[in-house]
Amino acid sequence: MNKQFLLASRPTGTPSSENFKLVEVPIPDLKEGEVLVRSLYISVDPYMRGRMNDYKSYVPPYSLNEPIAGGVVGEVIESKSSQFQTGEIVMGMYGWQTNGVVNGKDLQKINSDIAPISTALGVLGMPGLTAYFGLLDIANPQAGETVVVSGAAGAVGMIVGQIAKIKGARVIGIAGSEEKINYLKEELHFDEVINYKTTSDIKADLRNACPNGVDVYFDNVGGSISDAVLLLINQGARIPLCGQISLYNLEKVDIGPRMQPLLLINSALMQGFIVSNYMSRFHEALPQMAQWVAEGKIKYKETIVEGFENMPTAFLGLFSGENIGKQLVRVAD
Repeated sequence: MNKQFLLASRPTGTPSSENFKLVEVPIPDLKEGEVLVRSLYISVDPYMRGRMNDYKSYVPPYSLNEPIAGGVVGEVIESKSSQFQTGEIVMGMYGWQTNGVVNGKDLQKINSDIAPISTALGVLGMPGLTAYFGLLDIANPQAGETVVVSGAAGAVGMIVGQIAKIKGARVIGIAGSEEKINYLKEELHFDEVINYKTTSDIKADLRNACPNGVDVYFDNVGGSISDAVLLLINQGARIPLCGQISLYNLEKVDIGPRMQPLLLINSALMQGFIVSNYMSRFHEALPQMAQWVAEGKIKYKETIVEGFENMPTAFLGLFSGENIGKQLVRVAD
């Protein structure tokens, strides 16, 4: 039998456990070219919230009463594909299930000699690639420039900050707990970190942390935090627009300052992007990321929730800021 979490209803505002339904279904027999994978680690990501809404986006919305799709690292249990053998570790997008029957064309092998297999869903997976291309391709930070990262203790943000440090930039992080602040400063060597939950004046704190203005703003959160950062952008600033997690659960359209004049007078670039835009270039990024990890130039952190039954809990934790780094659910050893 296969356990699955289905999207039972579309959330209004912040999701709750009632939006998910746990079911058990038989595992179907394999067809030619298919592989049976036993899930080991399952990813939960902020973008999944957007797919729960029934509106047009860069990917289709989740269907009701269907398993929630997302990244999984698992072990091949049975194979009718010439590409995969029993016991191999693979990554696929079959989502919140304890087992997946997947076409071999939709799986990729994971080399556990490079790094722990969970990193295929984090620093050496979608979050790491998002940080790499968003920062280097759009922002191209230069030595001595000031880079500000919101959501700096998340799976993408902490990698962005470290790559910016590798490039010689001065890095300012924005995060939401003292534990996160300490990790970013003491372990990852961010130059300054601002706790947006405890500050009484984030604009003043940003001015103090960025006396020479902001050359690059990697935007993971949107909302009032981004409004405050954008007031400080320099001439020629670059703003990769990666996520807007502060807005995902709003029930009404958010009305904020109009930033076009700031972009205009500073000849600044704001560019939204999706990591899949760069799929044809993943082969150039992954070896470099793996090298930086092996050399200790990039550190990573994972928040791991144990047990498949806790998938919704792990997902909801993303929106209350419970995770540091990549949020994962460990389903099996």
